Amino acid sequence: MHASTKEDDTIRYHSLHDNKYLQYFKGHTGRVVSLEVSPIDDGFMSGSMDKTVRLWDLRAPSCRGLLNLPASPVIAYDSTGLVFAVGVNRYSRILLYDQANFDKDPFLTITLEDPTLALVSYPPRPIYMTSLAFSSNGKYILVGCSGDAHYILDAFEGHLLAKLEGHVGLERRRIDAPQTIDPTKGNSGEEVSWSPDSKYVISGSLNGKIVIWDAQNLPVRSGTLDLKVHPTRLQPLASLDGHPGPSRCVRFNPRLAMMVSAGAELVSLSRSLHCLYVMTSLPTGILAARSVSGQRGDRKGTIAKKVRLDFLQFNLWL
Repeated sequence: MHASTKEDDTIRYHSLHDNKYLQYFKGHTGRVVSLEVSPIDDGFMSGSMDKTVRLWDLRAPSCRGLLNLPASPVIAYDSTGLVFAVGVNRYSRILLYDQANFDKDPFLTITLEDPTLALVSYPPRPIYMTSLAFSSNGKYILVGCSGDAHYILDAFEGHLLAKLEGHVGLERRRIDAPQTIDPTKGNSGEEVSWSPDSKYVISGSLNGKIVIWDAQNLPVRSGTLDLKVHPTRLQPLASLDGHPGPSRCVRFNPRLAMMVSAGAELVSLSRSLHCLYVMTSLPTGILAARSVSGQRGDRKGTIAKKVRLDFLQFNLWL
């Protein structure tokens, strides 16, 4: 499933087995910027620059639901597929909908407001959301942002629990480029994700590093929502040297303790050099890393001067 701008803004359903398109989904009049497949059925949803979210079924070319919004959205399903979230940047709102009653008002509206930003500048610089991801247990929402921080929210009441710091945001194209007054999306959108057990958060960075945060001891908050309460500020558990340029996409294997990161380099899996990081847990509880580089299948090669693809393996069960 992928969005295209070759002819128009049609979403295409491609069969890798038969190497042909099985269905075309037309309706958006602007570039599709967010695409999510339901974890439980043949449904999926898309968010576009035309300020709409459309809900689809793989078996039908026409959308079965439409949400009109004041700005282009970012979207995400929870692990049960019964709830989905829509982030609207202009108003710093995250709207939670019941999948069965998407035509009704959202059952929860979360305001993403970080009071610590007022300590840096006033008025505080706006937050630009580029991705949303529910934890596997459905308790938390990971909000990926283009700036120098990501956030973790309570998915039931909307409390801001943690601010993830220590990386360089991808809103700038180069590390030496000046920061603009108004935040932009930049290359951000795919660089941050949960580990499969939702105990860790992994993110890419503009300086090429891969940053890992421990999310196992998040604060517990309930009751009346107070937007002035400061979130817990988490620093990285580990920071690994990765790509020579921005690490723009980081994803975990859903079954194995392995993740992959990608940058702007063109990757050839058959011939390119690669770097393997094996993470082990020491008796002191500190994560250590060693790297092995060389040609595919040969661990005795020399260290690659330009790393094109990084595979990171974590023994998190130790």
